[in-house]
Amino acid sequence: MVPTLVVLAAGMGTRYGGLKQVDPIGPSGETVLDYGVFDATRAGFTRVVFVIRREFEAEFQARVTAKYAGRIRVDFVHQALDDLPAGGTAPAGRERPWGTGHAVWCARHAVTGPFAVMNADDFYGATAFSRLAAFLGQAAGPHYAMVGFRLAHTLSAHGTVSRGICREELGRLVSLREEKAIAAADVGPGGRFSGTELVSMNFWGFTPALFAGLESGLRAFLAARPGPTDEFYLPAAVSAQVAAGAATVTVLPSEEAWFGITYQEDKRPVMAAVAALVGRGVYPHALYG
Repeated sequence: MVPTLVVLAAGMGTRYGGLKQVDPIGPSGETVLDYGVFDATRAGFTRVVFVIRREFEAEFQARVTAKYAGRIRVDFVHQALDDLPAGGTAPAGRERPWGTGHAVWCARHAVTGPFAVMNADDFYGATAFSRLAAFLGQAAGPHYAMVGFRLAHTLSAHGTVSRGICREELGRLVSLREEKAIAAADVGPGGRFSGTELVSMNFWGFTPALFAGLESGLRAFLAARPGPTDEFYLPAAVSAQVAAGAATVTVLPSEEAWFGITYQEDKRPVMAAVAALVGRGVYPHALYG
């Protein structure tokens, strides 16, 4: 079965022009998301499902996804605060989305076969998409995959970042540990990390078996009476399923550099890195010309 790509884009908000997810970083005005969709189509994905907020679907279609027409099938699902397991309710005044784990769960009715999950504002690279597509081509049951990037390839020179440090044994995920405030100076000789550690950048391969586990985790999360800013995160939800013996996750190491714009100052280095890939022929000068 041909896999589906699920893109988490509900956090983009409505003021598109100033948000990093749609800032042009390619030579012909391409966004980070454009490169992800391009790499997905080359890897064999024929459908993409965007998880967005209902109130900006029309503008999202006009400004983001119209360029993909004729290249890949595009569908939408909505991440809504009141889309919860039976009996669950959103507390009064809650405005913040429920997090990436909830966002994926919201796609449960739209996805019936193997699927990948990615963030809308992260650049993962062509090889990562190809490896994940190959895994999904034979995926079954609660057996999933995570593309792991080397910590040193995911840092910002302009501030600290949080990363999910992967512990794996014989290619299988054992746990993910969230580490906050990692600076470039923390990596290397004398630092807290070697830089070779594998980290999760929210690039996963799943089967529909995931949704039952997400629903159970979401019920437990809501029962704990989360605060107004607490979120149900996908990496933590998957790690909990692994710890309970309810799922296994194959770790697919990537030696490619992950690109992301955490700080405004990150944009120029990302543009230079993409320009170098275009110069080497990895990508055409215009993706959707």
